[in-house]
Amino acid sequence: KSVSQSLGRKLTDSEVFGFSQVNSEHCRHKIFNGVFIIDGIEKESTLFQMIKKTSRINPNKIISAYKDNCSFVQGPVVEQFAPRTQDKSDFFEVKDIETVLSLKAETHNFPTTVEPFNGAATGTGGEIRDRMAGGKGSIPVAGTAVYMTSYPRLEDNRPWEKEIPARKWLYQTPEEILIKASNGASDFGNKFGQPIICGSVLTFEHIENQRKLGFDKVIMLAGGIGFGKKCDSLKAEPVKGDKVILLGGDNYRIGMGGGAVSSVATGEYENAIELNAVQRANPEMQKRVFNAIRALAESDVNPVVSIHDHGAGGHLNCLSELVESTGGKIDTSKLPVGDPTLSQKEIIGNESQERMGLVLHEKDVELLNRIAERERSPMYVIGEATGDMQFTFENSKTGEKSIDWQLSYMFGKPPRTVLEDKTLDVAYKGIEYSSERLEDYIKQVLQLESVACKDWLTNKVDRSVTGRIAKQQGAGPLHLPLNNVGVITLDYQGKAGIATSIGHAPVAALIDAARGSVLSIAEALTNIVFAPLADGIRSVSLSANWMWPAKQPGENSRIYEAVNASSEFAC
Repeated sequence: KSVSQSLGRKLTDSEVFGFSQVNSEHCRHKIFNGVFIIDGIEKESTLFQMIKKTSRINPNKIISAYKDNCSFVQGPVVEQFAPRTQDKSDFFEVKDIETVLSLKAETHNFPTTVEPFNGAATGTGGEIRDRMAGGKGSIPVAGTAVYMTSYPRLEDNRPWEKEIPARKWLYQTPEEILIKASNGASDFGNKFGQPIICGSVLTFEHIENQRKLGFDKVIMLAGGIGFGKKCDSLKAEPVKGDKVILLGGDNYRIGMGGGAVSSVATGEYENAIELNAVQRANPEMQKRVFNAIRALAESDVNPVVSIHDHGAGGHLNCLSELVESTGGKIDTSKLPVGDPTLSQKEIIGNESQERMGLVLHEKDVELLNRIAERERSPMYVIGEATGDMQFTFENSKTGEKSIDWQLSYMFGKPPRTVLEDKTLDVAYKGIEYSSERLEDYIKQVLQLESVACKDWLTNKVDRSVTGRIAKQQGAGPLHLPLNNVGVITLDYQGKAGIATSIGHAPVAALIDAARGSVLSIAEALTNIVFAPLADGIRSVSLSANWMWPAKQPGENSRIYEAVNASSEFAC
C-alpha cells in the first residue's frame, strides 16, 4: 500500500507478482536470516551468521562465497585445451590458466514431489546453470544427486514398511518418485553432457510419540563441481548503456510462481497451481547456451560483465539481479514468446528453463552474436542498464509497462522473520532385538534402499562423459561396489583434480539434532579422506543444506541446535 501511495498509482499485477517471487523464502532465505527466540530467549546469531562464521574463521582458499550463483575456492594452474578463437573455425591450443574450483548444491524438493521426472531434471539443470553463471562464466564438469522418500513398499514381505499404513500420496507413490526422479536427473545429465559421479538414496518412516515421520515431501538434492578462471571469478558492475542479453529458449506458461509455491508446505495450494509451478527440462537448449558461454569463458579476454541464470522468478529475478546496482529497462517485445496467449505477467514471470541473462558492453555484443549463431543458441538483446536505479519492463510496440518502479521497491527491506519456539524433550524407545534373529535382521537390512544394490541408479547415467572423470560411482573391475568419493581431473594431461563426497544423517538427527548434523559432516569427511588432498583438511570446503519442517512445534529449536553444532564443529 505504501509503495502504491509513493508511486501515485495502483500496482500492476506484474509488480505484485514480482515482489512475491523475489521476496519468497526460496529467494530470500527468511528463516536463515530470521531472529530466533527459543524458550523466551532471543538468540544472538542468525543461522546464516553461524554458517558464515566458518569461512570467517577458516577462510583457507575461499575466493567467493555467499554472494554468487556458486562458490569458488582457489585452484591450481592447469592446462586449458580450447580453440584459439571462438567465433570461427580455428586450431585448438594448450595454454596454462590459473583456476578457481566451483561447488554448488541445492534442493528441488517441491517440484520433485509434484512431478518427479521434470522436478529432478530441472533440479540438476538449474544447479548446472548456477555453476555456469559463477563469476563471469565457469565450466560445470560433474554432478551429484541425493534422493530421500518414504518407504516405497515394493513387496509385501517387508515388515518394517507395515508400521505405518500406506496413505493417499500427495501426487505419486515413493516407488514412482524414486524411479522417475532418478530418471529425470540422469536424463538431463546424459543429454547435457554432465555425469553424475556421486550420490545417495534413503527411505525412511517412523511412528512414535503420537507423531508420524517420513519423507512424504521428498528430498531431491542436486550438487556439482567444476572450475573457472580466477581472473573471471568475480562479477563486474554494469555501467549505463551496457546491453542486457538473453540466451536460450522461448517463454511458455511454465513454472508460474515456482519460487513462492515451493516456499510453503506442498499440498497447501490447489493441484492446478502446484502443477503449473513445476518447470520443464530442455537439456539440449541448455547445452547450446552453455557452449556459447563456454566460448566466452575460454577466451583470452572474457567480455562478460555479469551473468545470472533464469531460475525461480524467471526474468523478474534474473534481470533485476543483473542490473541491481544500476537499474535497467527491458523491452518485453524483444522477449521470445512461444505461446501467444501469455499475458505480460506470464511473459516476465514464467520459469521456462535453460535461459541465461548476461550484461555486455555494447561493443562486445556482435562477438557473442557470432558465437551464438555457431552454437545455434538463440540470442536476444532485450534491454540496457540505465544508471537511474529504475527497473522497467515496457513493450516498445504497445507502450504497456508491466513493471516501472525503483529497484528498492522490488528488493526493499521487508520485516525480519521472527521465529519463536520452545525446546521439546522428545525421547525415543531403545532398540529391541533378539540375537536369535540375527540372520533375519541382516536380510532385512540388505533390502533397504540405502543399503541394497544401486545399479538401478548408477547404470542409467553416463559416468565418464567429458573425459575428465577419474573415479566414477562404481569401483572394481565389475563396478559393483560403490565408491565413497567421486573424482574429476581439471585437464587432460595433469594430475590436479577435485574430489567430492556426501554425508547425511537425518535419522540420527531425529534423536539429537546437533549430533546428527555433526555426524553428516563427519560422514562426508570420512568418505573423502582417502583422496590425496593437497593441503589436508584445509583443502576441504563444505556446502551444507538443511531440509526442516520449520513450522512444527519444537523444530525451530532443533534446527538452531543443528546449525550451531555444525558451525562449531566446522570451525
